[in-house]
Amino acid sequence: MARVEELLSTSVRESRAFVDELLSHLSTAGGKRIRPLLTLLCAHLAGAGEAASEEVIAAATSVEMTHLASLYHDDVMDAAPQRRGVPAAQMQWGNNRAILAGDVLFSRASKLTASLGTEAVDYHARTFERLCLGQLNETFGPADGEDPVDFYVQVLADKTGSLINAAAVFGAMFGGARPQTVEAVGEYGEQVGIAFQLADDVIDLTSDSELTGKTPGTDLVEGVSTLPVLLLHQDRERGELDECGKQILQALEHEDLRDPTVLSGVVEKLANHAAVDRTRSMARTYVNKAIDALSAVEECEAKNLLVDFAHQMVDRIS
Repeated sequence: MARVEELLSTSVRESRAFVDELLSHLSTAGGKRIRPLLTLLCAHLAGAGEAASEEVIAAATSVEMTHLASLYHDDVMDAAPQRRGVPAAQMQWGNNRAILAGDVLFSRASKLTASLGTEAVDYHARTFERLCLGQLNETFGPADGEDPVDFYVQVLADKTGSLINAAAVFGAMFGGARPQTVEAVGEYGEQVGIAFQLADDVIDLTSDSELTGKTPGTDLVEGVSTLPVLLLHQDRERGELDECGKQILQALEHEDLRDPTVLSGVVEKLANHAAVDRTRSMARTYVNKAIDALSAVEECEAKNLLVDFAHQMVDRIS
């Protein structure tokens, strides 16, 4: 990881000082670095050779830079005031510069990937396409007659699962793993990404703001229909919605959630509603799918750590 951080730092600082400050804004703010960690871990699945080769380090860094680039764009679209405890880039430099910074980071991630060969370039390009289409489809919403929950899960798969998929695939690929292993960890990453986002849906309602630095119900204020809310709508359409659920939807549709008192009341009701328990259950389902995908992977310490990593996605919402 120290080598990844070094290459990441170098890669985001290749311009004049003012530009470098903007491009390095989020990378220096920290972050979990889940994706490069997953790349490095999956590189150990081959069981032989140098797990942290130059190719693996470049792949891990490229994946993280792609993730960072997407955050610049996401924050502009969401008008997010903060990211990782610092002002979002567009709040400090404006929308135009933030968007262009994201574009530059995407291009530099592509340059790193180009050094890994045509197969990696193709995989990275298709991942980038899915990231953008997932975001775009979210803005349009489901088509008439399309199941909103299925649509939402597909958006999560594209926006989050695709890049975690690529992180795992690149690690196994450049670590020298068998094709069956590469395919298996790709599916694993996809399912883990969905579980991760469903867990975030729960955390947005149940988190302690002093621990997370985020006000519970932020998604509600921004008008984002996460899974618990979608489940309430689904129950209403089926004529199965309970009285508490009706009160929650009434408030979401007709009250001003920017009023802290209104928001806290809605969050409290929703956090204690069965829809949140069902979201937890769905997160566990996708964790189990991720672990099942590893059945084709030979037993080793790295595989055990992948299983532990998947479980952590739901342990944080238990």
